[in-house]
Amino acid sequence: MPHVLVVDGHPVDVDVAGLPSLATVLRDQLHLTAAKVACGRGECGACTVLIGGRPTMSCITPAALVREPVETSEGLAEESRDLRARFADTGAFQCGFCTPGQVVHACALLRAGLPTDDEAGRDHVRQALSGNICRCTGYQAIVESVCAVARERS
Repeated sequence: MPHVLVVDGHPVDVDVAGLPSLATVLRDQLHLTAAKVACGRGECGACTVLIGGRPTMSCITPAALVREPVETSEGLAEESRDLRARFADTGAFQCGFCTPGQVVHACALLRAGLPTDDEAGRDHVRQALSGNICRCTGYQAIVESVCAVARERS
C-alpha cells in the first residue's frame, strides 16, 4: 500500500503494507539509519524523530498514520551542528547509540526555547529528555550541552 511521507522536506513514496513502523520505513526503505531501533517499545528514545516538530518515538509509530512532516537526525544535521560539537567537546556521548535521538529531541527543545533561569533551564532539559535513555554518560554533560547551546543561540 503506497503512502506519501514528507521526510526532511522531501515528499517520498513509501510502502506501508503490513503497517511497518516509521522507524522501519526510514531505515529499510529510505536508508536513513540514524534513528536506532533499540527497545522496539517506545521506551528508550533511540528512535526519536520529529513529526510536526514534536519528538516522537518512531519505533511505535505506524508509518501509515503519519500525516505531518518528519524530521530525522540526518535532516537536522546543519541545524544541530553546534549542538553536536558541544556534545563532542563535553563528552556528552560515549558509545553514541542514543546520540541521534538525544540530538533530535534537543533540537525541538532549542526551537521552543528554554527558561532563562539556569537551574530552571537544566530542570526543563532533564525532564524533557527523561524519555531518551543513555546508559553511558550519566546525563549531566548532555543537559549542560543543551543549556550551553541555548545560551549561545540567544
